[in-house]
Amino acid sequence: MDKFAMIIFGASGDLTKRKLMPALYSLFRDKRLTGGFTILGIGRTVYSDESYRSYILEELQRFVESEEQNMELMTSFLTHLYYLPMDPAKAEGYPLLRQRLVEVTNDINPDNLLFYLATPPSLYGIVPLHLKAAGLNTSHSRIIVEKPFGYNLESAQELNRIYASVFDEHQIYRIDHFLGKETAQNLLAFRFANGIFEPLWNRNYIDYVEVTAVENLGIEQRGGFYETAGALRDMVQNHLIQLVALTAMEPPAIFNADNFRNEVVKVYESLTPLNEIDLNEHIIRGQYTASGNKKGYREEKGVTSDSRTETYIAMKLSISNWRWSGVPFYIRTGKQMPTKVTEIVVHFRETPHQMFRCSGGNCPRANKLILRLQPNEGIVLKIGMKVPGAGFEVRQVTMDFSYAELGGVPGGDAYARLIDDCIQGDATLFTRSDAVEASWRFFDPVLHYWKDNPNAPLYGYPAGTWGPLESEAMMHEHGAEWTNPCKNLKHTEQYCEL
Repeated sequence: MDKFAMIIFGASGDLTKRKLMPALYSLFRDKRLTGGFTILGIGRTVYSDESYRSYILEELQRFVESEEQNMELMTSFLTHLYYLPMDPAKAEGYPLLRQRLVEVTNDINPDNLLFYLATPPSLYGIVPLHLKAAGLNTSHSRIIVEKPFGYNLESAQELNRIYASVFDEHQIYRIDHFLGKETAQNLLAFRFANGIFEPLWNRNYIDYVEVTAVENLGIEQRGGFYETAGALRDMVQNHLIQLVALTAMEPPAIFNADNFRNEVVKVYESLTPLNEIDLNEHIIRGQYTASGNKKGYREEKGVTSDSRTETYIAMKLSISNWRWSGVPFYIRTGKQMPTKVTEIVVHFRETPHQMFRCSGGNCPRANKLILRLQPNEGIVLKIGMKVPGAGFEVRQVTMDFSYAELGGVPGGDAYARLIDDCIQGDATLFTRSDAVEASWRFFDPVLHYWKDNPNAPLYGYPAGTWGPLESEAMMHEHGAEWTNPCKNLKHTEQYCEL
């Protein structure tokens, strides 16, 4: 690996201590960071190099798994770490940044630079312009931008214009940590490395698809941010629609960054535009209310007492192409759900005729394929089998694979994988500008509808439940129902660990 410098804006913030530094330490421990690399933290909080290293050492001991901690390696890693107190919003600090980079890299014209914006989104359009003015947008520089990339189509297009004026597209890495997860990438392997599923992966054999990504926590201390975002901006427009794309995309002719991202964009552009019926009946938004010892959303710090911000959203999507025409995709996300889980459930069509008796009088539903991304990562295929003994009674059983049987999901987390990809110049798992705009183009009418119709329904649901009952009713017109998953992936009919 060539000598490089990583500059983290927002280096004194929560994302840096919880995710970025543990990820960088993980890469260092695995010898993915070698040679002359430098990490320069930028933030408004005042630290010296030494005091910042002490602070990060404490945070590494908190957020790195105990079995992965090695004090000697941590100490060696911290020698590559430096800090510059400055306000990223003010242009006058950037000449000092350039001077500091010369000092810590021992290079008069540092070129191989990786900028990471772990800042509030309000700075996403400001920092690149200041970098350009200071001459830091070098030919070998790259920039990683966190979500949300824009708040609507117009703001996303404006951000794309700003970044295009400073960097080439191949230098811009819009990060979605969902795609850094081993299990999300395994979905591609499952689909395209196994010939038995491809003939079935279409409207002829699939009835409907669910995508669920829910959490059993509230907004914690992010009330100020969440009031300006909501579930649609925070999760649906980026994470969930990416999972839809992985499920629905065509196989790329060659697996590289351009071809993979071309197929993702094709899915976005094939989404059937939302009409008035969809906006009224096929989008259910909710907000958690107090239940037991759990506070309601409007009681959270930084949230107004009459807030209309959604903490839950369920939607029905359609894809207008030959493979998926007529197959509904149901997506949902929510806070304060019974458990934390992300999974994709593919419901196959039922057999045309049920000829066997059903065990216990409960006829097995159609085959179901569950692709669990977290936790208890793995894959389950539910099939009907004969109950042993006389007669022909059928019961649904499972064929399953669990990552735990292979020793668990690899320890390197999503951020480590994605940062490593960026260092290597591999943009496959990052979002391209046309994908950002295509996604916003689809979801923008929802935001306009809510703005123009302030009394559009916002359903309350008690914290710790599966969301508004209206989301169940939305699915009944197709004869569908949500799979409310347990934390455990297997034997869910026997017990449910929440």
